[in-house]
Parts: sequence; C-alpha cells; structure tokens
Amino acid sequence: MAGKSGTESKMTDEHKAALAEGRAQGRAVRSYLEALERNKPRRGRRRTPAGIKKRLDAIDVEISEADPLKRVHLIQERMDLLDELDNATTTVDIDELEKQFVLNAAAYSQRKGISYAAWRELGVPATVLRSAGISRAA
Repeated sequence: MAGKSGTESKMTDEHKAALAEGRAQGRAVRSYLEALERNKPRRGRRRTPAGIKKRLDAIDVEISEADPLKRVHLIQERMDLLDELDNATTTVDIDELEKQFVLNAAAYSQRKGISYAAWRELGVPATVLRSAGISRAA
C-alpha cells in the first residue's frame, strides 16, 4: 500500500508472526468445535451405516417409479444420507483436537472477547474449559 509520501508500509516480522498465531488458534478452536458438533448426541435411535445403506437401496428402487415431486425429495434424501454415511465412517481424533483447543482457547477467548458462558452454551464441557484456563470469573 502506498502512503501519501509514496513510501510503502511493510508488515513487520512480529506482525506476521502474530497473524500466523491467530490463524493457528482459530484453526484449533474451529476444528474442535466442529468435532463437538458432529459428535453431539441426537434424539432418537442412531442410524447405523448398514441401516443407511439399506435406505439408500430402497430409494434407488422408489425413485424410478416416483413422480417428479417425489423424485426430488428422494434425491435430496439420498444426498443427505450419503453425507451422513460419510460422516459416520470418518473417524476424528477428538482427544488430539481437544488438546489443541486447550492450548489455544484461552488466548483466542481473550483476543476475541468470548466468555465462559458462550463456550458452555455452545457445548464445550466445563472440564475442557477449566483445562484451557477459562473460568467463569473471566
């Protein structure tokens, strides 16, 4: 960026390092929160991969004889089931993500002004917040 005097302002190495640290903190926090969201307990019986595949087979049979409106619903259901099947077969090392969250969450919280209550409302366990050094008083 050129200033009025025609000189360029350059980013210092310290500024670049701070930006990189902020991005790393954000990545660690985001990854953990996404894993929590994916593994959140849901109401009702949990579908098994076998059950999902069985429903996908049934959709393949139904779709050929369905009217256009029903077909679009079946297509969407098939897409949703394929996503669910992909998520069910993907394993995530939640312990490693939690460890990275604990290392980064306090600094991230302070920098972004996120309270203990906000983390709890999102579903982060109190024990994890305590390990991260985030308290109710802060």
